[in-house]
Amino acid sequence: MYMSAVATKIEDKVKEAPLTVPLKIDKSESWKLFDTIAERYDLLNYICSAGILSLWRQKLVDYFPKGSDLKVLDCATGTGEVMFSIMDDHHFDIQEIHGLDLSKNMMKKGLEASEDKSYAKKVCFHHASATQIPFNDNHFDCVSMAFGIRNVDDYQNCLKELYRVVKPQGRVLIMEFSLPKNNVIKSIYLFYFRHILPFIAGVLSKNKSAYRYLNKTVEAFPYGDAFVNHMKDAGFSTVWKSLTFGIASLYIGTKNE
Repeated sequence: MYMSAVATKIEDKVKEAPLTVPLKIDKSESWKLFDTIAERYDLLNYICSAGILSLWRQKLVDYFPKGSDLKVLDCATGTGEVMFSIMDDHHFDIQEIHGLDLSKNMMKKGLEASEDKSYAKKVCFHHASATQIPFNDNHFDCVSMAFGIRNVDDYQNCLKELYRVVKPQGRVLIMEFSLPKNNVIKSIYLFYFRHILPFIAGVLSKNKSAYRYLNKTVEAFPYGDAFVNHMKDAGFSTVWKSLTFGIASLYIGTKNE
């Protein structure tokens, strides 16, 4: 059940975002950064990842649970690309799917994109935080969160919220950037992330500082076994899959109750 007192639907009037965001930003206000780059966010991600981001999303979808009349939540949904990828493959199995995010501009783009989908009536966007999810306990069969948890102030609190809203034996799929173990690949990756990516993004989005911020959050994130331990502390049994030389990781958590 959706608790409307905690969040508002994106159909409400979307306020204009500020034009610039400082390089040093509190994670609790990182949504402001995404508001500034929403217009070209998906294009930037495609270009800067050489198209590999769509392959990673499909890998997440490959681990989506089987069933019927499923209820699904996508946290840090942004423009809804993960939701759409899930629905493209599983819309006959899904009763309802909800995406939540703090960036209204990002969700506005997603809402516009969803209107042309055959499954548009099943898709709903909510302006809310993954640390205060506006749904009752044990509501969802599956919860996903792609490239968003590193922008959360308190990973553990967020994971506890995901654990709370997923059903017993339900699945949580978290995808996030990580660092390659191979030192040569790691050096190339970090050079690209620190210097080339901000330049390309700066040219296309006029906001180089946004991608410098994102690079810093990636390098500071506790990936691999360290993040698996965070998930275990929240109550999940977790499997960790390394993707593309360790550039990204998929964490598959099950609520064992």
